[in-house]
Amino acid sequence: MVYTLGDAYVIKAENVSKLVSSLDGPQHILRECELGIAERGLTAIVGPSGAGKTSLLYCLSGLDRPDTGRVWVDEVDLYSLNEESRARFIRRNIGYVFQQYNLIPYLSIDDNIRLPLALDKTPIDEKLLNSTLERFGLAARRGSRVSVLSGGEQQRAALCRAIVAQPRIIFADEPTGALDTANTSIVLNELRQLADTGRTVVMVTHDVESASLADQVVFMRDGFISQVTGRLSPDQISHQMARLGGNHDD
Repeated sequence: MVYTLGDAYVIKAENVSKLVSSLDGPQHILRECELGIAERGLTAIVGPSGAGKTSLLYCLSGLDRPDTGRVWVDEVDLYSLNEESRARFIRRNIGYVFQQYNLIPYLSIDDNIRLPLALDKTPIDEKLLNSTLERFGLAARRGSRVSVLSGGEQQRAALCRAIVAQPRIIFADEPTGALDTANTSIVLNELRQLADTGRTVVMVTHDVESASLADQVVFMRDGFISQVTGRLSPDQISHQMARLGGNHDD
């Protein structure tokens, strides 16, 4: 079965498994995961360390091909596409916000934001770019090379890049893991706002406060999806995490 809270979905994973090599032979990091994610709204993926949260996110987002199973995004069988077609589909439909930012250090904030759209020959919305940089307190820093920015500035720049590209779907992998309280609030509020205005946001997080903002919470353990719920309080998420066992970190 596909775990989902509704019949309509924009992302669907069916029987997704992933193996990695080890000294003891192949080891499963994902085991027959099935999940449906509704269009619009915020989904949080949580679980103990080593549960497979980031691996699932990468498979769902087109970054890592599963060893078995299929992933559909917008009814497109993602891994049936060749590399060029999948890259083009991702550029036009999907944005990423990662804990390690994935910015080009020798380029400016402005250039990092413009580059994905330039590669796809898509005109940039200058008004949206300017207002987004202003909202994140980066307007005066837009010409600065990424290598001289603080971690909080880089994370905000990465989120700006995702917003200005205007993807329908945004994947965020521990987007606040290395941020202070103020920057965490900025990033989470923006992700929630994106979900509230029609985007689909999928976030891996170890933080129960962050997960409590989600409309759907996906619990994982040992590579399996163990439970999918609606919105829960931080205490309810902590209780479920305790039942799963282990740390909250990935």
